Amino acid sequence: MWYYLIGSAFILSLSLSAVSVWAVMKLAKRWNIIDKPSDRKIHRQSKPLLGGVAIYFTFMVVILAYLIGLHLFQHQEWFIRYWGTFMHLLPQVQTALPKLFTILVGATIVFVLGIIDDIRGENFPYQWKFLGQFIAAFTLILGGVQTNFMPGNLLDYVITVCWVVGITNAFNLIDNMDGLATGVAAIATSLLVILTYQQAQFFNTFIFTVFLGSLLGFLPYNLYPSKIFMGDAGSMFIGFVLGVLTVTTSYVTSGSPTFVPVVMPLIILGVPIFDTLSVIIIRLREKRPIFVGDQNHFSHRLVKLGMRQSEAVVFIYIVSLCVGLGALMLPTAEIWECILILAQAVLVFGLITFLMHISKSRRLQQHMFKKPEKVDENSSS
Repeated sequence: MWYYLIGSAFILSLSLSAVSVWAVMKLAKRWNIIDKPSDRKIHRQSKPLLGGVAIYFTFMVVILAYLIGLHLFQHQEWFIRYWGTFMHLLPQVQTALPKLFTILVGATIVFVLGIIDDIRGENFPYQWKFLGQFIAAFTLILGGVQTNFMPGNLLDYVITVCWVVGITNAFNLIDNMDGLATGVAAIATSLLVILTYQQAQFFNTFIFTVFLGSLLGFLPYNLYPSKIFMGDAGSMFIGFVLGVLTVTTSYVTSGSPTFVPVVMPLIILGVPIFDTLSVIIIRLREKRPIFVGDQNHFSHRLVKLGMRQSEAVVFIYIVSLCVGLGALMLPTAEIWECILILAQAVLVFGLITFLMHISKSRRLQQHMFKKPEKVDENSSS
């Protein structure tokens, strides 16, 4: 019977998201909320923003609709007859409601912040973005949403805030190519749906499923050549939700041989984390501001290697899936198996780093030894 709940939530969120994207695309064009080309952006045509509105709207509406429906109809005979299997979920839902409300409030803060950024464009200072993100993250702490490495310890608060703000910005940064951020988020969410279902964390499975449907309803519009961008409202909302939900998900079970599964979020979200760290390192090494955009992201460097934009995005999808699938085995893996899984993830990103370094070195050599073009002496100056 769980399949009915999860399946219906997925279909509803997928359908509502697809319809909502079409609607907000019309509104973005009417209100002239457009992302225009620039030197640090790869697209060469203006595209409507506000795709993130559809993702946010769908996620909120579907979750609230199911929760309200469960509350209103829990004593109805027809509801008990067809959905009685889920009645034992009610205590779990009631216990989780305060934290869920806190998460939705924090996500709304980040979403509104992104909307303001999309409307104001490059005139919106990054300092205000960070301030809003930290306010949203501290809201989680006030609502009791945090890691539980050492309950009640200040370190848990620091880890939670840094993780959520970090993942929020990681998805904001990786949203630099058609379909990239949405697809990577959808792959990570799919893996988390599998994980939570396997471990009987059904309420988390439901939340992840709704989120997945919201993403996949938007993705076809955003694939190359895209019809609409999600904007900062979408990318920061996606990053915030994944950052928070990975905090509230359990990874180590009573049957887990080790505590290594606690690193699963690092692996499942490895691609946006790798991209963010690599870009920061490049900018620091070149003594440039780390908050000023450029074309040194993972996806951009793949294009410089000779890939088309769509090929670079598919390549990153494959990397995300390959690394993430290994992480699913950690909860039941022995210590030596965990070491192999972690080593595989490190080697994948190490190989990519080596490939990027070789590519850069060869481009520099070609530039240095490039013969100067002959000047026609008879031409007029």
